[in-house]
Amino acid sequence: MPAAKRTSVAAPVSVRPLAEPDLDRADEIFRVAFGTFLGAPEPETFFGTADYVRTRWAADPHAAFAATVEGEVVGTNFATDWGSVGFFGPLTVRPDLWDQGIGRRLMEPVMACFDTWGNRHLGLFTFSHSPKHLELYRRYGFWPRFLTAIMKKQVTAGAAVPGRVLYGELTAAERPAALSLGRALTGTVYEGLSLEREITAVQAQGLGDTLLLEGADAGLDGLAVCHCGAGSEAGEDVCFVKFGAVRPGPDAADRFDRLLDACEQLATEKGLGQLDAGMNLARQDAYRRMADRGFRTWLQGVAMHKPNEPGYSHPDAYVIDDWR
Repeated sequence: MPAAKRTSVAAPVSVRPLAEPDLDRADEIFRVAFGTFLGAPEPETFFGTADYVRTRWAADPHAAFAATVEGEVVGTNFATDWGSVGFFGPLTVRPDLWDQGIGRRLMEPVMACFDTWGNRHLGLFTFSHSPKHLELYRRYGFWPRFLTAIMKKQVTAGAAVPGRVLYGELTAAERPAALSLGRALTGTVYEGLSLEREITAVQAQGLGDTLLLEGADAGLDGLAVCHCGAGSEAGEDVCFVKFGAVRPGPDAADRFDRLLDACEQLATEKGLGQLDAGMNLARQDAYRRMADRGFRTWLQGVAMHKPNEPGYSHPDAYVIDDWR
């Protein structure tokens, strides 16, 4: 944005929890900020019918924060707790107030969340071509590692996947055991990793469903948390795999293919034409398999880690996510 269009912050910036009456304004800032940065002709409509602000606030209002100037919301940030893993975003600031330290103020409460939760591996997704973003997050100990590709493909109907169970179709009595099996699976991917927050948020808000792939033993071979359609993080006519993983070890690649089949089957059942999924390029074989299936990158960023360690992004990992 040209300097002539910037507004100087004359009044003090305050940071407080994001409240429900703030959500419309927060959503507007989120869209305009991303759309402006990426050069969209109509930034206020960027992301279309996808919703990142209301869904993340509803998932955990205590981990959503607003920056205000004279009582008006001018930016927001969100923290997410995945057990031993924590990440944050989207962090957005009203474009005319960029480069005035508001982003740093919005980092303070999310870092405090991570301290409270005790996450030991932290991350974020940001623009790989933006030195400004990389330097801001480096100040907090995050280090850029591999690119993350947000990929999409047109949905094609296939054969039903054996052993596929939908969390949304389980009874209330069956769900605690399913969540326990999910924690056991994700714990084999990275110790302490838990997607329970995402699974329950998707169910409570009616955003989509979670696929569970039954294994030969009593455990799970895989799971995928999927957002479906308008009002979720997917948007109209899209099934978005927010997180997916299979049990590591021998035959993990085959389990990953089965998981992708199951995600495509869910999209078909929901009448959705596009399947979106994020893939960190450190997970080399998983990325190749998605590309071979027809997935193509439509948005690319970089994952930043704290500490500067792989976490669960390494060549033997078959995990889908993007930390947006």
